[in-house]
Amino acid sequence: MSDLTHYRAEFPLSERYTFLSHAAISPLNRRAANAVSDYVALVRDEPMTSHSSKLLALQDDLRQRIATLINARSSNEIALLPNTATSINTIALSLPLHPGDNVLVLDGDYPANIYPWLNLAHKGVLTKFVPQHDGGLNLNRLEQRIDHRTRVIALSTVMFATGFHNDIAAVGQLCQDRGIYFCVDGIQSLGVFPMDVQKFNIDFLAAGAQKWLLGLSGSGFLYCRREWFDDLAPGAYVGALNVVDPFNFLDYNFTLPANADRFTIGTPNTSANVALHASIGLLQEVGIERISQHVSGLIDALINDLTERGYELAASTAPEHRSGIVVAKVPDPKASCKQLEQVNIIATPRGAGVRFAPHFYNTLEEILRVGEVLGDY
Repeated sequence: MSDLTHYRAEFPLSERYTFLSHAAISPLNRRAANAVSDYVALVRDEPMTSHSSKLLALQDDLRQRIATLINARSSNEIALLPNTATSINTIALSLPLHPGDNVLVLDGDYPANIYPWLNLAHKGVLTKFVPQHDGGLNLNRLEQRIDHRTRVIALSTVMFATGFHNDIAAVGQLCQDRGIYFCVDGIQSLGVFPMDVQKFNIDFLAAGAQKWLLGLSGSGFLYCRREWFDDLAPGAYVGALNVVDPFNFLDYNFTLPANADRFTIGTPNTSANVALHASIGLLQEVGIERISQHVSGLIDALINDLTERGYELAASTAPEHRSGIVVAKVPDPKASCKQLEQVNIIATPRGAGVRFAPHFYNTLEEILRVGEVLGDY
């Protein structure tokens, strides 16, 4: 594991708590908090005309940082949207799907990647569930459910309730070979593991900022592969900013731009985007590869310690299935989380277990403290 402890100073909460719940809502780091504070002071003290161009430039740079993070070909493939669900709904309602088409989803996935597809039932589009295996996706089970009317496979990179890391590369290749759209919810891995939308043949990628990306709730993004722009309808909603000349308000020219701006509905959550801009800057300074190596080391140690103590885990512990999440099964998850919280360890009850999700500023000592507090099973 890399020594990243000097970055703990960026997270004031770490002075009092061992925070192991980054798969829920992460604490805000100093850089993001300071950036938001500066922005609030600016809009408090100055008229919009003095800073609007600066804020537009920051949003452009945020799109570029996101494009770099996921290896998109251009920031023109990135739309800034408020959360994962908005992004997935935008794609679900924009794709050229017809009665009789079907979408494959994985049982146990997060509702934001399920409900937008179920919502297409009124169009005659069927959503089909693929059963889990060992806490996540089994590629053979997925292939068995593909038929000649399968148009979309929608999948999370990491299962929120088990920590299973799905084989996104293999599914992306499968979709590429069969002409199926691949829509990915990346919120449980972006910021801690590398993402390459080109290498993984991802057509659409959605994520919110509040988890591993260390931002505020109310910001996120949608990646759309540029080859699909002309095939997509604008979605469920349109507004002043969806068009080619958005600030010429009285020229009602409803022409969609040839980039991801076609999905930008209206006024953004600027303060949350300011926070996300700063947080991604921090993550990229540390380096995603270093973060991945460090978090993987913590996860390995936690898995080894908990299994030696007799705990059953919710997902396969094969190296290729490990993520930044470990879910340990316990008789009463809420009671176990309360027990941990009494000594300032923050975890989350999920299903039949306690979910642990460390980030790059957490330490091995903090990880081993979990087993000491919980004791042997």
